[in-house]
Amino acid sequence: MQAETLSGGFADPSLHSAHAFRSVMEAMARPGTLQDISGAAPPAPLSPAAGAVLLTLCDTETPVYLAGDADTDAVRAWLAFHTGAPMTGPSHCTFALGTWDALTPLETYPIGTAEYPDRSATLIVECPTLDAPSATLKGPGIKESAMLSLPEHDAFVKNSALFPLGLDFIFTSGSRVAALPRSTEVLCADSKPLSREEGSA
Repeated sequence: MQAETLSGGFADPSLHSAHAFRSVMEAMARPGTLQDISGAAPPAPLSPAAGAVLLTLCDTETPVYLAGDADTDAVRAWLAFHTGAPMTGPSHCTFALGTWDALTPLETYPIGTAEYPDRSATLIVECPTLDAPSATLKGPGIKESAMLSLPEHDAFVKNSALFPLGLDFIFTSGSRVAALPRSTEVLCADSKPLSREEGSA
């Protein structure tokens, strides 16, 4: 087994996984905030943040879809060794990882059902930077409004209109993470929140 597969996990699993889990949960609870997350050194092209998220959230019962350049033999072997997560396609995944262009279109991912809205996918989106806020957010966990860098706007506006169905998003760049749960409304200069009826049309 290659050394790259064996290495790159949490050096202190109990400590590092706890810290990473706290960062992810804080990002989900407070949309628009940037959280530091570290402890992982995954194979290229994954960022340390993406590696830490995968190590924290994935296990043998969470099918993962690797999109585009993220789908390499090295990444598959590393993820299998450290988490045991099975690989799958976009329509059956619990987590999907890749750049925004590789992950779209969003219609291929499960958004949950009326009976089981939690049976939806979380997309881990690798971003060049999280330092260019482009959209205004409102909703749970946000006092008045927050700003977040998004790769586009309309897809997230439509996704939030599906609530309680829809996708959740985790954005990673370098050693930082941000999140956009489906319960967050996304506003921007050229669009407005859709009504629930428009989103389900």
